[in-house]
Parts: sequence; structure tokens; C-alpha cells
Amino acid sequence: MALARQPRHDPSSPIDFATFSAGIGGTVIRPEDEAYEVARLVHKRNVDRRPALIVKAASATDVARTVVFAREAGLELAVRGGSHSLAGFGTTEGGIVLDLSGMKGLHIDPERRLAWAQAGLTAGEYTAAAGAHGLATPFGDTGSVGISGLTLGGGIGWLVRKYGLAIDSLVSVEIVTADGRLIMASETEHSDLFWAVRGGGGNFGVVTRSQFRLFPVGMIFGGALFMPPTREVLRSLGPIAASAPEALSTISFLMAAPPSPLIPAELHGKPTLAIMFVFDGDAAAGQAAIEPFRQVATPLAELVMPMPYPGIYKLLEAAEEPGPAALRSMFLETLDDAAVDTILEFTAKQSSPAAMTQIRILGGAMSRVPAGATAFAHRHAGVMVVLMTPFRDMAEAPIHQAFTEAYFEALRPAATGVYANFLEDEGEARVQEAYPELTYRRLAQVKRTYDPANLFRLNQNIRPAAEA
Repeated sequence: MALARQPRHDPSSPIDFATFSAGIGGTVIRPEDEAYEVARLVHKRNVDRRPALIVKAASATDVARTVVFAREAGLELAVRGGSHSLAGFGTTEGGIVLDLSGMKGLHIDPERRLAWAQAGLTAGEYTAAAGAHGLATPFGDTGSVGISGLTLGGGIGWLVRKYGLAIDSLVSVEIVTADGRLIMASETEHSDLFWAVRGGGGNFGVVTRSQFRLFPVGMIFGGALFMPPTREVLRSLGPIAASAPEALSTISFLMAAPPSPLIPAELHGKPTLAIMFVFDGDAAAGQAAIEPFRQVATPLAELVMPMPYPGIYKLLEAAEEPGPAALRSMFLETLDDAAVDTILEFTAKQSSPAAMTQIRILGGAMSRVPAGATAFAHRHAGVMVVLMTPFRDMAEAPIHQAFTEAYFEALRPAATGVYANFLEDEGEARVQEAYPELTYRRLAQVKRTYDPANLFRLNQNIRPAAEA
């Protein structure tokens, strides 16, 4: 599908928002509308911008019209799915926000184990619907994240060691390109674009619908072990989690124990290493898989049980509230003694009581995909570390940003790259750390083909390659 080209906007003339809005099937929100103040907000509340227009799209046609309008009017375009962009790229100052959150169509074919999902769905919504059939697609760790943005960056979640990244389940995408075309990309159609969207983020267009493979995931054994946050426990985390059966994926949080009724009151607010996990199998095998952690030290508390797979998202709902935060992240080859000592040092002097260090032990299915098969090329990263410093008072933002930056710089010498989805707005050099040099060059060539004017630049941006 292609839309007729509109004449390029004359900067001396007012932009005709009214005519554009009349052709949109969804909802168009202007600054004077009552819904505007809520509609303009994004999950990361550090970011406070005022777009000229918010388009809540109802269809791929709405998306294409908005893309063409933004391009011809010369307005900055922000594309928003679940609004969880850590860099706050889901909004713009004076431009257009294209909000996909109303596009929630989902068709599941349990016989063929395929799903067709529109871009407005969250990971939790999709997972609950697939779970009704005893099936799942590996997404991230949080239910309220939009599936499109999560997938385009890679998708590292609760099934990463058994079934790989979200992009490893991606079969095809329906995408609106910068010229307003709606095209399909897969291994056989626009294969260059399909390679690029599997890890290259939103640089190449607006994905309106995705086709995913589904895997048999019904009841799982999951939850959390709350461990003493000692050097011995941290040193053992990598070797135990990496050598565990691939049915076990872990995401650990060095943090203050939450005030949950399931955790003894005397532990609330005290430091702990919460080893959260999903074991895709029966409870007996799951207990055996996590037993090595218990052999290192007696857990302070346990919250482990059989549950339907979507239940793991329920355990993290309280942590999904919007708010300001400082964040840095990196891949490491291993969690060595030097890294452990640095983590313990900074945990002891953190600037916010809500600060946490997230540690993901990777490997398994994720690492068996050739590095060049997708734009996500850090396939052999052994560990991902994310430094998160949530806070409440925006006046204290410089304090928490400085702490997080110092923590990051202390760990950075051992870094082997970074996950694009876990970057803030950190500059072009950091974007290039998300992609090895050859991968980045190839992405820049695809960018030149599909978005030569860099319309889609509110993202971890890859500039179009220069003409040869």
C-alpha cells in the first residue's frame, strides 16, 4: 500500500492539522484537548515534552497517513508502543506522537503455533492470550512493555536460554516505511529489512503487525529466592545459572527486599539478592535446578511455586509503576571477582534506597544463533548488568545520575557491548557499542535504502550510510 504524495509543507504557511485529523480513523489529540495532559506522558517521568499532536492510530492506514504527514510537514515523529522507552523516545517537543497502543488485534493459530499480533499489544496481553492455549513466545521480563519495541531491539526475557530472543521467534513483519508504503518483510520478502528489524530497533519504519512462532509453555516452576547479598553468593551466581539446564532462565536483583506479605517483615527494606527465575518444566525438576543456589547459602526467604507462565509477570507488577530513574547497562563476558567487588562497593553507597543492580546470566538458545543472522549480534555475551536508580524528587536527579554514571564507569572497562533496548539517550558512540562494526555498517546501508532522510530518528539512531 502507498499513499499519494502530499506537497511538501511551506514553512511560511500554518500546518493544516484539521484536514489531516479528518482523515484519521483513530483519535487525534491536540494540546487544547482535555485528554492531552495524560496522553502526552511516557513511562519514564524524567522526560517531560509537549508534542503538537498525538495520533492514537486505529489501523495501518492511520500509521501510514501520519508518517507521510510528519515527513511532508517537516515535524519530528515519535513512535510509541508500550511507552517503556528507557530514553523517553515515545514523545517529542513540538512534533507528532504516533501512539500504537490502541492497535491490539491478535490471532493465534494453536495448530500451526503461529500468532499475528498488532503493535499495540503488551507482552502481558499477548502472553495471557497465548497461555490460554498452553503456548508462549519469548518476550521480556515485564508485562506492560509493548511487544513491538521490545522485539525490534532483540527481546531478552524469561525464556531466553530455552527459546532464545523474541526476534528468534519472529517470522515476518508488516511495516510502514518512510515513504508511506506498507510492506511485508520476512526471510523471503525484503530480507535486508527483515534482517535489520531483528535488533536494529525502530530505525527503518513503523511495525504495525508481527508474526511470531509459539512454543509449548504451560505450567512452569518459577518465583524468587531471596539470598543474602554476600560476595560468595554473588560469585556463585554466574557459574550456577550458566551451567543449569536451559529450561532455567534467571534475572537477579541486588536490591532492598520489597514490603511483600510473602517476605518476613524483619527483612523488608534490607539488602538481598533476589534470584527470580522461570523453569519451563515440572516442579520436581525445577526444584533440582535451583537447589545449587541453596547449597551456597540458606535463602532469607523463598517464593517459589508452580504457576501458569503468564503468572511470572504478575510477580513484577508492583515494579512497573511509571517514575523517574537513572539507568546504565552493559554486557560482560563473565561476572568475575572484580565485577562482584565493584557491585558490592557501589551497592553499599547507593544514592537512592530504591536503587538496584540487575544481573542476567545468558547463554543457551540465544547463543546458538549465528551472530550475523540478525542485527542483534551480541550472541555470546555471558552476562547483562543493568544499573537502575529510581527516585522520586526530580530536584535530586543530578545526584542519582552522577551515582549511576560513576557505577557504570567503574564496571565499564570489562564491558563487551550493550543491549540497545537498555540504553538511555547516551549518544552515537554508545549506540555503536550495541552493534559490532560490520553489523553497524550493514544497518546503515539498510537505513539508507528505507529511510534516507532519517525520518525515524527518535530511537537509538543509526544514521543512513553516505552515498558511495
